Order: sequence, then C-alpha cells, then structure tokens
Amino acid sequence: MAAGSAAAIKAAQVATSSPAAAQTRGVGVRDITPVDPDAFIADRFRGKTLIVTGCARGMGAAAAIRAAKEGANIVGVDWIRDLGEAVIDQIRRAGGKAIFIPGDVAEAAVCERMVKTAVDAYGRLDLALNNAGVMDGVFSGDAPDYAKQRDLVFAPIHEASDAYWDNVLRVNATGVFRSMRAELKQMVAQGQGGAIVNVGSIAGLTGLAGNPAYVASKHAVNGLTKNAAVDYAPYGIRINSVNMAATDTPMVERAGILVREAAKATSGPAMGRIKVDSLLSYADSRRRPATVGEQVSMMLFLLSGEASNLTGGIYATDGGWTAY
Repeated sequence: MAAGSAAAIKAAQVATSSPAAAQTRGVGVRDITPVDPDAFIADRFRGKTLIVTGCARGMGAAAAIRAAKEGANIVGVDWIRDLGEAVIDQIRRAGGKAIFIPGDVAEAAVCERMVKTAVDAYGRLDLALNNAGVMDGVFSGDAPDYAKQRDLVFAPIHEASDAYWDNVLRVNATGVFRSMRAELKQMVAQGQGGAIVNVGSIAGLTGLAGNPAYVASKHAVNGLTKNAAVDYAPYGIRINSVNMAATDTPMVERAGILVREAAKATSGPAMGRIKVDSLLSYADSRRRPATVGEQVSMMLFLLSGEASNLTGGIYATDGGWTAY
C-alpha cells in the first residue's frame, strides 16, 4: 500500500536467479538488526479504541495485532473479508478485543459504519490508522495476472487507462478523505482529542516511474494530512503520515510480479531502474527491504502519547531513500 514503483522493481530484482542475485549484495560492513516482529509495549494503548483500515495483511494486520497486545480495542476494516476476519480472530484468541468490518473505505457508508461500531462497542474513538491503499486498479485480493489485468495495472501516463487512474485515486485519496471525515466528526464531537496516522509512501514525497495514479494519490494523502493537522490542532487531535520505501508486504510482492510482466510487454525506457534502493537497503549484505515491524513501530509511536508534540509531520520511514 505504501511502497511504490521503485519498490516493485526492487522486488522484481531480488527475485532473480542466483548469479544476478549475487550482484545485488550490499556494500556495508555491518547490518542493522530489524525490530523484533513480536515486540510490544504493554498497556501503551490500554482503554483506547483504534480503527485500522486495510487490516487484512501486511502492515495493517501487524499494526492491529501489536496495538491489541498493547491494550487497544481494535476495529479492523478491509475488503478482503476472509483474511480480515482471520486477523481479528487471531487477536481475540490471544485475549484481545477486536471487531471486523468488511468493506471498501472509498464508500462513505463503510467509513461511517466503522466509526459507529467503535463507539457502540467501546464507547469512543481515540485513534485511527488509515492504512488501506492499492498500487494499481485491480482488486487487491485477486492474484496477479498481467495479461488479463493489463488495463488496470500501472503504466506511464500516455499508456494509462481511465479505469486504472480512477480505481487508484478512489481508494487511496478518496478513501483516506472519507475515513478521516468520519473519524474526525466523532473525535470533534467527543471533545477529548485523538490521533490519526495516514499511510503514505515515498511516492507521496517524490516522483516514481511508471505509476502516475499511485504518485498522485499518495501526494494527496500527504496534502490531506497537512491540511487536517492545521484544522484540528485546536481540538487536540494530531495527524501525521508515514512514508515508506520498499517494505516486505504482499502488495509489494504482487507488484514485483506485475513489473516483470510489464517489462516483457513494453519496449519503452526503464526509468524506474535509476534508483531502486534506500540507503539502508543498499548497504545491507542481503539488500533487505524494510520489515513490517519497522514500519508499525513508527505508526504506533505516532499514535501514542509519546508523540504529543508531533502533528502535521510527513515522516520518511524510508531507510534514507529521500536523503539522496
């Protein structure tokens, strides 16, 4: 949901045969140990209610699971029903409190229902992680099939279809707007503050080759974040965004498959290969991408009281991608 075209190219390169893979080893003398995926801070969100959109897998699933361990009441939302329900069931089996709402966050009724559910079940809404997003116009629960899905897959502007553009902007930009609208109405009515984190991408900080709708939509996410930070600071509501480069998620894995297939089908210049690594990925001996745990640790920090002075921040959780 938040990586981007460069991340997809990176995924495609890592999946190459062993001789090519050997050439992708990093240059560093010491690797950085990633955050323990099972790490959590006991009671950090005790008594707080958190909405997590895009909870079915990847960063959304990990955020919901960790926040529940930290005491949060979770309302998870996703349009991949079976996987979303499985995450919520996992939280409940571990003793946490969680409810699943199936649906598309681009639909106002779904956003209103998720907030109403939070209030009806837990009495209030304190926090929101607007993580749901797509990299192309295909339903994210479908397996990649470039030949059949080509009209909905990312492409340079002169080759891009209306359906690709409309679907990506609908989920990534309109979905975040409608999610925030419903969340903020409730937080303002409660009068007790709150915090929201929107999931952007390096595509919301830079240009990336071959995926104009994703880039435009993630810039929109960051624009909404800044706008809302201004308007809701007087209400004690903080709004920030996180913007990652290549991260080890199912969406990036799927995009890598489509990038390889698209490369076979087109003959244009491959501008996305100019830059495919963050600083930390390039230096790592295995050229590893960011882990889900590394991203979630920052998301939950920004939602926590430890980030009490942070709002309007467009944080590059990108391993140094935008530093050079």
